[in-house]
Amino acid sequence: MLRTVNRVLIGLVGLVLLVFGGAALAVGLGASPPFWWIYGSRHDVVLSDAQRTKYTDSGWWWPTVIASLAVLVLLSLWWLVAVVRRHRLAEVLVDTGDQDTALLRGRALEHVLAAEAAGQEGVRHVHVQLRGRRDAPAVRVRLQVEPHVDPAAALHELTAEALAHARDSARLAALPAEVRLRGVKHRAERVS
Repeated sequence: MLRTVNRVLIGLVGLVLLVFGGAALAVGLGASPPFWWIYGSRHDVVLSDAQRTKYTDSGWWWPTVIASLAVLVLLSLWWLVAVVRRHRLAEVLVDTGDQDTALLRGRALEHVLAAEAAGQEGVRHVHVQLRGRRDAPAVRVRLQVEPHVDPAAALHELTAEALAHARDSARLAALPAEVRLRGVKHRAERVS
């Protein structure tokens, strides 16, 4: 849902900026605007002195301006935090087998998966992130492997052992995974 809200807000802001900016540019370049448009001529300003100072003597003006700007800042901060934060799964629902469920901490499952994957031959570094929903988790794994390791073998070992053990121990029907392999940077070896 956040992705949809993000796209709609960016689209609306872009559309408003495009319309008003394009209209200001067109009038500034000498195009004659329609009679209902906010710009009357090439030398017209957006707000005249009379329009800008019309309500400043009213008692409600400044509290309304400050409150609306504060709300705008808070909504902008919420949007920024929502876009920037990582969507890491905090807990996983585990079926206990007796018509009940237990909660497994997401970090614990990530650490176990990372430890088991790091035990593979030729794996230098592992990063595991649990995503998705509590009842349908998914995993994102990044493996950094040594240059001599066959990527297909490393991927097969990861899926057949570490991911299968995690899926079975948490009693999940499926544990979809996105695996990214990257080789360790190394200096070229001298061949004689």
